[in-house]
Amino acid sequence: MLRGDHLKVCSQGYTCCSEEMEEKYSQQSKQDFRNAVVELSNHLQAMFNSRYKKFDEFFKELLGNAEKSLNDMFVRTYGRLYMQNSELFQDLFLELKRYYVGGNVNLEEMLNDFWARLLERMFRLVNPQYHFTDEYLECVSKYTEQLKPFGDVPRKLKLQVTRAFVAARTFAQGLAVARDVISKVSAVNPTPQGTRALLKMMYCPHCRGLVSVKPCYNYCFNVMRGCLANQGDLDTEWNNFIDSMLMVAERLEGPFNIESVMDPIDVKISDAIMNMQENSMQVSQKVFQGCGQPKTLAQGRTSRSVSESGFSARFRPYNPEERPTTAAGTSLDRLVTDVKEKLKQAKKFWSSLPGNICNDEKMAAGSVNEDECWNGSAKSRYDFAVTGNGLANQVNNPEVEVDITKPDMVIRRQIMALRVMTNKMKNAYNGNDVDFIDLSDESSGEESGSGCELQQCSLEFEFNVTEITGNAKNDKTANTSAATSLGLSATAFFFSILCLALQRQWR
Repeated sequence: MLRGDHLKVCSQGYTCCSEEMEEKYSQQSKQDFRNAVVELSNHLQAMFNSRYKKFDEFFKELLGNAEKSLNDMFVRTYGRLYMQNSELFQDLFLELKRYYVGGNVNLEEMLNDFWARLLERMFRLVNPQYHFTDEYLECVSKYTEQLKPFGDVPRKLKLQVTRAFVAARTFAQGLAVARDVISKVSAVNPTPQGTRALLKMMYCPHCRGLVSVKPCYNYCFNVMRGCLANQGDLDTEWNNFIDSMLMVAERLEGPFNIESVMDPIDVKISDAIMNMQENSMQVSQKVFQGCGQPKTLAQGRTSRSVSESGFSARFRPYNPEERPTTAAGTSLDRLVTDVKEKLKQAKKFWSSLPGNICNDEKMAAGSVNEDECWNGSAKSRYDFAVTGNGLANQVNNPEVEVDITKPDMVIRRQIMALRVMTNKMKNAYNGNDVDFIDLSDESSGEESGSGCELQQCSLEFEFNVTEITGNAKNDKTANTSAATSLGLSATAFFFSILCLALQRQWR
């Protein structure tokens, strides 16, 4: 044993540590602290990362399945007519995918444009005897909202799609933000004062020959509260963020369920097309009144146009069993139920972190061994009270000198990121669109030391539940067989109405 006059932190009484050993212990205590924080944080970070990947995979595959289902159904139902106009529907799904991954897409404008373009195409098909200029068709598209040629389908679908996609992509983004916040905040770099406190707590007893004596629990608590003071300040905003994620999760399970919206989208669009065909004469007359009488084509060209747009007798009812009912090997309900449980467990993570570190038997003695633990100077009871959580409360920390006037700017930025994401979640909960960050933009490398009110949403959901959940399976077989020819020859139109009557009788 030597006198410890040469030591900078540990007791200068008799010691078995040299100055070099004390320095090595200092580095080791810093590494042990980092490892303890990372070990607890990694589990939570991995959870958010895996759930984000699963949600992202699910949403993208769901969109792919919906597009394939619509394509298969429309090829069978409309044949060449659909294939000649398929780019219109491909563009719809392309824009939906671009919106989900964070593209600058205004959903309402995009959907309005889709219906306007569809009206232009169909107006030509149901009036093959006329010649329409681009200017005339532009005039036709202006009547989309006024005439409602597709019935109420565009309005309902726009409401459903907007709410569901806003909620889906905001929720996925929230999972990614949580993952990134944990990554940056858990990369701790203790201050010189924090390093001194860690060394004194973890390895100074070794220099006294007390290798097996663990730090007292409350002593450990104070050291960790001081070293994680800035992380403690994250807790309030973190909990608000978790609560907002849980709110959006409830929406995903109910009125904003993207699976319930996308699964029957082909039938809904087919219903809209059928509605346009059934009312084509009235729609055409009103358009002619507003846009003027178009020029008539030569008889030969008219006949060919009618023939090309005739009804395909090869149509057969669509079998719903052919459609995949889930994406990515799961369903939205199962995904949401799983992540809700994990979110609830993640609350108060940062304020609980000091205690969870000290609960590890490698870090501190249990609370039952209050007289047989290291208190910073001897093997004895620790008498100081535990300080509160967060930076401001460290002014009276007896173990770690903390400058409460200099908050960690990395953590302050993460607090702001959580606050921004929480506001986005609240907007998504109310069905309002939000500005978005591209999901592919993942920065790293930092280290720390218009929508609806709730009541309106509930009222609108009444038709969502009835229309989507109640009839989704039946609509797959019944409504699809209602899709008919776009031609307007007398025989073709009569055959379409006959099929409709048989379909309704079968239903």
